[in-house]
Order: sequence, then structure tokens, then C-alpha cells
Amino acid sequence: MPKNRPALGGRLVVLCWAWIVLATPAVTNVSAAERPNIVVIMADDLGFSDLGCYGSEIETPRIDALAKNGVRMTQFYNTAKCHSSRVSLLSGLYCDQAGAESLQHATTFARELKKAGYFTAMAGKWHLEKEPTDQGFDRYFGHLSGATNFFTGDNTFRLNGKPWSDFDETFYTTIANTDYAIQFADEAIDAEQPFLLYVAHNAPHYPLHALRQDYEKYLGRYDVGWAKIRQARYEKQVSLGLFDPNHTPLSQPANHVPAWESLSEEDRVWESHRMSAYAAMVDRLDQEVGRLVDHLSKKQVLDNTLLVFVSDNGACPFERTHGKDLPPYDPKSYWTYDVGWAHVGNTPFRFYKQNSHEGGIASPAILHWPAGMKAKAGSIDTQPGHLIDVMATCLDAAGVEYPDKVDGRPIEPLMGQSLLPIVRGETRPLHPYLYFHFGPNRGLRIGDWKVVSYLGGPWELYNLAENRSETVDQSASEKERLEVMSQKWFEVAKDVDKLPEKQLKPVSKKLMGNGLKFRQ
Repeated sequence: MPKNRPALGGRLVVLCWAWIVLATPAVTNVSAAERPNIVVIMADDLGFSDLGCYGSEIETPRIDALAKNGVRMTQFYNTAKCHSSRVSLLSGLYCDQAGAESLQHATTFARELKKAGYFTAMAGKWHLEKEPTDQGFDRYFGHLSGATNFFTGDNTFRLNGKPWSDFDETFYTTIANTDYAIQFADEAIDAEQPFLLYVAHNAPHYPLHALRQDYEKYLGRYDVGWAKIRQARYEKQVSLGLFDPNHTPLSQPANHVPAWESLSEEDRVWESHRMSAYAAMVDRLDQEVGRLVDHLSKKQVLDNTLLVFVSDNGACPFERTHGKDLPPYDPKSYWTYDVGWAHVGNTPFRFYKQNSHEGGIASPAILHWPAGMKAKAGSIDTQPGHLIDVMATCLDAAGVEYPDKVDGRPIEPLMGQSLLPIVRGETRPLHPYLYFHFGPNRGLRIGDWKVVSYLGGPWELYNLAENRSETVDQSASEKERLEVMSQKWFEVAKDVDKLPEKQLKPVSKKLMGNGLKFRQ
């Protein structure tokens, strides 16, 4: 059993269903000897701009190195929420289409690659029904819950289907996940099997629990406040070539984000400290990704390992702090941050986790595969992608067909499309649409156009090619397009995602929620 390390733009196209295309991923004739290992790493509540290679001041040199030697995507999407993103990642389907947490209408990439001779393993957060070992994973270490204490864990921790409670004074979840990921990879290497390794880190999801040395490293860095940090991130994003400022201006904060100068001195200190804790968690996440990569390199398997790094949703605005008087390295503390820093995490976009605006659904996404990379190293790809594409990518890389049935039960047709053309520097077919739904938040993208509803409020319409940060609503000037696309959302929600009638109510004509308006 491993021990933890010391606690140191386009025109509107009305598209019909394309089930044949969607149901079958691109499949290559891959021999057993050529099949790559596959590592999928998902961060939790990591905002679009929270990595250095996406604009952040947080030190993430190891993930940045993957981007430097791989491909960064700027238009990759998640589902805006933890559990639904995990459903889509694992199944290649939209959440309710797959059966939500039950996955009853779906298979998983672990189940299909296991059939094809892969050693399948997972470490980290599950957040779905049953356990990973019931869904195709040979090995599993982690917690079944949606969030956990990073120092003391909870009673949902499992090791290969059995309860696990070996928490000691050195335990820290992000480190433990990597310890077991390395152990599982070694098992596969020793068995001379290609492996699928899914590492679902709970960091940097709240509670903001940070190792002391990581936390103290960032103290003082955020004293300047969220407005200046956000402006600096945006300027870095532009300098990195992630965005053209003419087409993606920096969105302004909503009225519910207070000006830094309006806070008391005590509150400014508190806000600076909790962002330091968050940055420390991202820093440690980076260190642990680096430790796994180093191990795969040492074992001489990194070259033929396809690595996909993503996040499950945008930065989280929930204020749920208690134990504020305790430092974030005390297990009894429970810090979160709210809209001020979440607005920074999602630079340059609007809104947050749960919302279908870009701030809620845009994810950093890095593809890295030394042996398979034909795209220019360090390139930035602007083609739209989604978590539903990860399943198709895994099947494509392994040369595996998507099935019609699993254990005798029919499953839904695959919605995702392989990302491997991006690795090869190629253009891949556009999705006929990308669909978004969580609670009362809705969205649909067709080509460069997107309709979106905030908390069930009026539909908004944006041309993302001209205005990715969604600051110029064209719903009044493009009424026909708005009508076609909003009706398409209902069609997909009913016929594909199979939402119940109570979730198919028309949107309100009034703005919903407090503080919706953004400063001009």
C-alpha cells in the first residue's frame, strides 16, 4: 500500500439528426503493440484561467509543460457541474441521456477498453451511483462522495471496492490519488498491458484545504484584489495568443461582485488569504500531475501515452465557509471562495459553475501524446470540443468500436467525436450542435452561434466568433435565428437528453436572480 509523501462565425445551419455519424467514432486499425496508454486527468472546479498556460499567475509549470509539448484547446466545454460532467466524460453522452448518475443507458470507456485488453484503473472522486469497479475499472482508489476533507477523508473512501480508512497525519487527498495512480500504472506495466488511467482529482474543489508550505508560498500575492488579478490574467491570455481582444473583450463584473476598494481592510485580508489557499491547491495539483508524468517517463511509457487534461466546470461562486478563524491547513477549517475570485477564475468570461454562459462551461483542455503528435507542439486549437468527445477519443486511440448493447441492454448512440484529428493537426467535423443544461440554466451552440438562458430567464443570443465573452446580446436583431435555435434546444432536451416535462417549461420573459446585470 503506498504511503503519502511528507506533508511538505458563422452562418446559421439548421441540421437534422445525424445518428449514423454520431454513433460511430473514427476507428483506426491499431495493433495491440501500437495501442497507446491513455491517461485522463480531470480537475474539480478549476476555472478556465487558473493554469499558467491559460493566463494564471498560479505556478503550474508541469501542466504548462504538457501544453508546451502538446495542444491547448480554447473552445472545449464541460457541463457546468461536477456529476453531470463525469457522466459525459465516462459515457460520451449527455447527462440525462446516459441515465444520469446511474449510467443505466450508457457504457463507459473503462468497460469498453477493458473488453479490448486494457488494464483499467481510476483514482479520485467518483460522485456517481455504485462504484468504479462496477463500471469497468479493474482498480480504484478514492472517494465516492462529491467532496471530502482533504486531510481526514470521509467514510466513502474505497480501495478496489472495499472500504478504506488508512488516514494518518501525512494524508492529503491530492497526493494519495497520485500514489495509487502510480501503483496502478505499475501493475499494468508489469503485466505488459496497455492501460487506461482516469485520475479525477478533487482539487481545487472546496473545502479550500492546502498544505501549509503551499499556502504560505502564496500569502500576499492577492493583496491587490480581484480586479487587478483578472486584468493581468486577461492581458496574459492575449499575449499567449489564446484570444483576440477584438473578438473576446474582457467581460465586466456583475453588480453582485463588489469593488475591491469597497471592502474593509479586514475583509481584504480575508479575501487575499482564501485565494492564497485556492492557489496553493492548484499548485499542489500541478506538482502531483508532474509526479505522475515523471513516473511514466521513468518507466519509459510516456512517449506512447495519450494524456487528456480537463476540468469538470467553471470556477465555483458558492459561499459556504465555516471555521474561518482556522488556517486552511487545519482539517477542522472549511473555507470556500465566492463570486469575486470565481469571476477571476473564469477570465475573460461571464458567470460561473452551474451556468451555461461560457464562464460555467468553458474548460481548459490539453492533449499530449509524444508518439502520436503531428500538430505543432505548443499549438493552440480553436475547434469546439466537449467532454462527450473523451469516450470517442479513447475508443479511436485503442481501435475499439462503440457497441449497441451492454450486458444485453441497449444503450444510447454515442454523441461524442474523437479529438485525435486535433492531435494530428487536422480539422475535424463540427458537432451538429453542442447542448447544455443544468437545472434552470440552458444553452445550445450551433457553429459559431449560441443561445443561452440564465436561471430560466430570457434567451440570449451570441455570435461567439465575434464575441466569445458574450457581452453583445443579438437576440433583438436576430429574432428568427433565436427562435430556431431556442426551439432546437427543446427538441434536443426532449428527444435526446430525455428531460422530464417539468424541466421543459418555456423560459421566463423576465430576468431571473439577483445581480444579473453586468457593468458596462
